[in-house]
Amino acid sequence: MGEDRTGATGADRRRLTVPQAAEALGVTVDAVRGRIRRGKLNSEQHAGTVYAWLDAPEEDDSRGPSATSHRPSDDQSERIEVFREQVASLREQLQAERQAHAEARRLLMAALERIPPQLEAPSEPPESLETPSDSAPNTPTPLEPETPAVPRPWWRRWFGG
Repeated sequence: MGEDRTGATGADRRRLTVPQAAEALGVTVDAVRGRIRRGKLNSEQHAGTVYAWLDAPEEDDSRGPSATSHRPSDDQSERIEVFREQVASLREQLQAERQAHAEARRLLMAALERIPPQLEAPSEPPESLETPSDSAPNTPTPLEPETPAVPRPWWRRWFGG
């Protein structure tokens, strides 16, 4: 951690604490820590304090971070305003969709109430399911004439009936 990987001399570099480096770079403290972890920023630890090594500022940029570096630029302000307008528009669309969905549910419930109830299945088993013990003993069961096999619709096979 403490080695200088860029080969810059001490005169070209500044040793700053992590919060100072974050302010100088215009990023968060967590971003500076992440750069140190990834090896993108040289650092050293002394007496429990982590120091980051930054290149010395250029001649014309010696004043450090500007007072406006934490405020959005005009271009960013315009983008933020555009995004806010989009969010407001999307919220209006979402509200309209919710109202339409509620109306559709209400109409569906009204339509379902008008449908007559289905007939209930008979409680007695059909005669064809009788066991031979129910009929008279030793009497042959009469053969019923076979009806042509008509395939049942798929929905009857699937749902029964």
